[in-house]
Amino acid sequence: MAIASDEAMSICSHCDRAIPSANIDLHYAHCSRNLERCKHCGDMVPKKHAEEHYLNTHASVSCSLCSETMEREILAFHKGENCPQRIVTCEFCEFPLPAIDLSEHQEVCGNRTELCHLCRRYVRLRERIRHEAICNGVSDNNVSVPDNGVGVSDHTVNTSRRDARAGERAQGGQRRPPLQGFSRRHLLFTIAITGIAVLLGSLFFQSKTENTDVH
Repeated sequence: MAIASDEAMSICSHCDRAIPSANIDLHYAHCSRNLERCKHCGDMVPKKHAEEHYLNTHASVSCSLCSETMEREILAFHKGENCPQRIVTCEFCEFPLPAIDLSEHQEVCGNRTELCHLCRRYVRLRERIRHEAICNGVSDNNVSVPDNGVGVSDHTVNTSRRDARAGERAQGGQRRPPLQGFSRRHLLFTIAITGIAVLLGSLFFQSKTENTDVH
């Protein structure tokens, strides 16, 4: 039994849908009475829901973060990607702050230094990833990761100076005990000589006095 597959179709002049020609008049009467085309998106919406469709889809709304006005349909994207007041985190310290302040914060935060536990050098946070890739774990306070092409960082220079002073103090501390021992022995020797000299002088004076009395 053959089935007719080529049914005649007609286009509804109200909604532009293809409708079987046998039903076009009934469809048109229902379509024009109950549906209308949205002026903003072109969708056919029920007339009784036209205002609701407009408010939920096309009416301008304000961002609760920055108060910028936009269409509702792009509000979610704006809050997640473009809003200057959306909360983001610093890549160096993971501190949450508004996106509008991120650049200035990271400029300062990235210049902070932290101690590399492999080579014992102080490295800027913005250079930490590059340093970790090339760090060989060798401690050398006289060599540092380049400071943005300028040279050795001030912190590394100060560290070297502190280490040098600490070494000098340690060496000085090792030399002091012999000097103190020598000074103590020298003092005791001086006291002994002085005592002997006083004793001899006293005996000589006493002997001289006795000889005078005899004469």
